[in-house]
Formats: sequence, C-alpha cells, structure tokens
Amino acid sequence: MTADAAWSGADVSGRRQISIWDLAIFAASVSILLIFSEGWVFPLRGDANNTAFDKLIPLGYLPAYAAAALLMALTPISVLRAVIRQPFLIILMLIVGLSIFWSTAPDITVRRVVAVYATTLGGVVLAARYRWAELAEIVATAFAVLVTISFIMPLAVPSIGVMHELFPGAWRGVWADKNAMGGIMSLGFAVLAAAAMLNPQRAKIWWPFAALAVLLVIMSTSKTSLVTVMMALGGLMFVGLARRSPAAGVATSWLAVLGIVMVASVAIFAADLFFDLLGKDATLTGRTEIWDAALRQIEKRPWTGYGYSAVWDDTSRWGPLPKIVQEAGWKPHHSHNTWIEQWLGLGVFGLAAWGLCFLQTMVLAVVSVFRDKGAYLALPFLLVYGVTSLTESVAVNYNDFRWVIFVALAVKLCWPDREVRT
Repeated sequence: MTADAAWSGADVSGRRQISIWDLAIFAASVSILLIFSEGWVFPLRGDANNTAFDKLIPLGYLPAYAAAALLMALTPISVLRAVIRQPFLIILMLIVGLSIFWSTAPDITVRRVVAVYATTLGGVVLAARYRWAELAEIVATAFAVLVTISFIMPLAVPSIGVMHELFPGAWRGVWADKNAMGGIMSLGFAVLAAAAMLNPQRAKIWWPFAALAVLLVIMSTSKTSLVTVMMALGGLMFVGLARRSPAAGVATSWLAVLGIVMVASVAIFAADLFFDLLGKDATLTGRTEIWDAALRQIEKRPWTGYGYSAVWDDTSRWGPLPKIVQEAGWKPHHSHNTWIEQWLGLGVFGLAAWGLCFLQTMVLAVVSVFRDKGAYLALPFLLVYGVTSLTESVAVNYNDFRWVIFVALAVKLCWPDREVRT
C-alpha cells in the first residue's frame, strides 16, 4: 500500500478503509437512536416510578442532542438542502413552536419544543448523511442492541424484564409494559429485515436478529404487534416482488390493493372477528373512551388546540385533562391516537401539516418501490408506523426514536443517494 493510499483511507484495491473517525461517527449515529429508544429509562426507574429520578431523566437525552448537533455541524449544507425538500415537516415544526403562544401550559410547551426540535434534528441529520444501505444498518445496529438486552433482561433480571401483576409472565424487556416492547420489536423486524435485503453481504448478521425480534414479539404476547410483524413481512415481500419486473409490479400492486380491501371489509363488516384476532374488546382497551373525551375537548378549541405537549401534564383546573380523566374513567398519558393528539395539541393547522407530511411520505415510499431499493426500508416500516398511529401517539414526539426514524425516512425519500456527501 502506498503512502498516498494509506493517507486517503483506501487500500490498493480501491476499497475505503474504516478509520477511527468513521467509527466515532457511526457510534454517534447509533447512540442517537439508542438514547431516544428509552431502553435505559425503565431499568433505572423500575416499577416504583421514583419522581426524584424523573427529574434527572431529561439530562440523559443531552448526549443525543449533542450527537445530532455534531453531525449537523459536519455537513450543514447537506442538512439544509435535505430538510427543505420536506416543506410539510418544516411547517409542522413551525406550528409546534408557535403553539407556545396559545398553550395552556406555556412553561411545559417551551421545554418540550426544544426537545422535539432536537429529536427531529436527529432524524434529519441521519437522512442527510447516509445512503439507504448505510442508514438501514445504522438503525438496524440500534435495534440489534435493543434485541440483545431485551433477551438478557427477562432471563437475567426477571423482576425488570417480565411482567408480574398485569399479564404475568409476558416479557417486556427494558420497557414498562409488554405492548411497548412488542410494538418496538415489530418495527425492529421491519428495519432488520430491510438491512439484510439492502446489505446482502451481511445478511447472515441481520436475518438472525430479525428472527429474534419476532420471537420477542411472541414472548410479549401482544397480538397487535404480531399482526404488524405480518404486515411488515407482507410489505417486504411486496417490494421484492414488485421490483422483479414491470409486469410483476403491476400484478403485485393489484394483489396488494385486493388484500387491503379484504382486510378493510373484515374490519368493517365483521368487527367482532377483527377484535378477536387483535385480542381487543370493542373499546380497544379503553382507547375509544379516551378518544371521545379528547374530541369533546377539541370542540372547544378546534383551531389552535391547547399547545404542543401541554395537555397530559397540565394539572391546573383550567386545562382539558381533568375533564378527559373524568369522562374516560382513568388518567392516560397520551390520547392513544396520533391524529387526535395533533389536533388536541396543535389545532386544525397542526393536524393538516402532520397529515400532509405523512401523506407525502407514504406516496414517496410507494413510488420508491419502483425506483429505489430504499423501499425495502421505507415501506415496511411506514406500514407498521401508520397502523400503530391509529392506536398510539407516535408522531411529533420529543425524545422518541420512532419519530427520529420516521423523520429520517421522510427526508431520505426526498434526498437521493447520489446527493449524499460523506
């Protein structure tokens, strides 16, 4: 190897060597996702919900904020050029910030606007910096770590990794309940399988982790998560078949439409069967009661909402939370519906901005099936994410790696690999 080759980081065969700097950037990228996964919060807090410890939790996210700022500083022009291609995301973030002025708890909203901006930046910088195959492996590495510790906890520390009072015996890994782990691992399967498809030379690494993610879903006993795993697998198969040839693309698309119509028909005309398959009752475990109560509060302030993230921790007598708790019969931590959540906090315009951002992203993901291998990552993940958004608040969340990944995909779908500068 020549001195020039060694200095440039490439060997004589033309392959780029991995430097310590490359490893540092890789570690910073993965750390953003791991910190925002909150896989470290519950093992430290435990079931006791120590309020004194809760005051220290926000400090744990600061390294992720710093890592995102570092990555942005390395390629600021690329980050700017990438994000301006997602105008609805920009508008959504502007509305989030402006909601400080009409928030019922402005002190809470101010703090959390800063947090959600930093969280969103994490997704933007990942999209701007990495190609599809690299992005898939960055996210897959984070999920592989989470899969590993989620197996260790139930076996080594069952007091943390296994539920005992509610749903005894169900695995919850490093999260507070089984459904949280099941939902995250269903997304993990989509990402890990995509990493295997986009990086066939390392597929022998990613496929076993994808299988372990499915096993964790089974151990969580979450039927909804198992259904979303099947959706992710269906999305992955759809991309693979549609990309084989134009004729296969047309045939596969028609079959997908037929499948969607059949599932929708069962949900509408055989609702009892549909709920039985999901293991839910007609109220979706009390979610419909929350939705009804939240919608009645939305009727009072439909245009502005109550301010970003201001509702669920506002203990004043004048906020909407006491009325929601009274009508629902219990105190939820969020509305358990992404769409209602945006309307409740950001009003009609915030809901519209989120809806247009999601619609643009889904359309681009479908188009990418026929144009870009990145569809292996984008479409299965977004299918699971979209379904989850109907029963959980997963969008525009501060310190949430599901939002980081969505933002990364939304921006990356507008930012072709040919424009990536590393």
